[in-house]
Amino acid sequence: MSSKVFILKSRDGKPLKLDTAADIEPHIASLEGNETVEEIRLCGHTFGIKACKALAEVLKTNKNLQVFNAADIFTGRLISEIPDALSALLTALLTLEHLHTVDLSDNAFGGRLADTLGDFYARAGPLRHLLLNNNGLGPAGGIIVANSIRQLAVLKASTPAYPPLETIVCGRNRLENGSMAAWAEAYAAHKSLRTVKMVQNGIRQEGISALLRDGLSKNHGLQTLDLQDNTFTAAGAYALAAVVTNWSDLLELGVGDCLLSARGGVLLGEALGLGKNKALKTIRLQYNEIDVKGVEAIKRAINPSLPKLQRLELNGNKFSEDELVVEQMREIFGDRGFGELDSLSDMEEETDEEDEEDESDEGEDVVKQAEEAEDAKVPQEKDKKVDALADLLDGAKIA
Repeated sequence: MSSKVFILKSRDGKPLKLDTAADIEPHIASLEGNETVEEIRLCGHTFGIKACKALAEVLKTNKNLQVFNAADIFTGRLISEIPDALSALLTALLTLEHLHTVDLSDNAFGGRLADTLGDFYARAGPLRHLLLNNNGLGPAGGIIVANSIRQLAVLKASTPAYPPLETIVCGRNRLENGSMAAWAEAYAAHKSLRTVKMVQNGIRQEGISALLRDGLSKNHGLQTLDLQDNTFTAAGAYALAAVVTNWSDLLELGVGDCLLSARGGVLLGEALGLGKNKALKTIRLQYNEIDVKGVEAIKRAINPSLPKLQRLELNGNKFSEDELVVEQMREIFGDRGFGELDSLSDMEEETDEEDEEDESDEGEDVVKQAEEAEDAKVPQEKDKKVDALADLLDGAKIA
């Protein structure tokens, strides 16, 4: 491993439990005054308050640090420990003028830690890549964090030396519709984003529409957008179709498992067919209730409007893999010599009765289905633990 990258490891390969300054000092001795190191990875170990304060003092001496990965560093810690421990680390990070990437994912912060996070993000001028995934923020915490990101845009605008913000990853945080106005304002304030990932946040069609129309549409250089496992319905699909043509640099679009709807599939296919997204390489549309009409619209977009498409995911929708249009799409990829359609192993064919239904008031029914589907889903074990601790953190009085 390069001397520019520091990875915290134990001799036996097991996670370290670092409570005191004495516990951590032997592990970070090589970091003291180290101006060569550019990346620090602490993920998977667990830190107490005193250990974090000792680490914070050392971090201040790493003047050329660019990447700080502190994902999953508070497992097993008391609710009362996390605020002071996190504050010590973030305060130290604010002294590092080259720090462009901070990953705080998989830590059970909850809404209670949102103010601490917000204070950091609002002042982190050098920050380019913000990773805050699976932290149990909730809508109230999401508003605080989003507002701080908007304040960061003001700071960057006032200081030309600061680079633009390029990446925001904030999925699995239960952000819901309640925080979407704040997030839309944050995205609109930056206009520089290249990557946005907000998967599995319980966002409904009204929130999705606001996020897309009022926020993300302003980021014309967007390259990766992943909103999978939220709820669009036709209303959200209308918004997506209206703004997707703004993103001529878009490489990856992830809207799988979003209940895009039959009509939504057609709308998106027609929008992509306008030829404004010629850079697209990956489209994720699995489990969206898209029917054969939607697939035909998407097929029409592939040639000639999506000349670089390499991956198209359509599994779990409402058409048969034996449809002529499926074979036609595979032939297009075959003729190009690159690109593929994913395995259609879990399709749900529409019945004649479903074909005759009017979709004009599908919104309420689809949202109800989405709620039932979410209740039935079993999240990853780590997500369960983070959400549970976040709930406790929100409700507990911190000493």
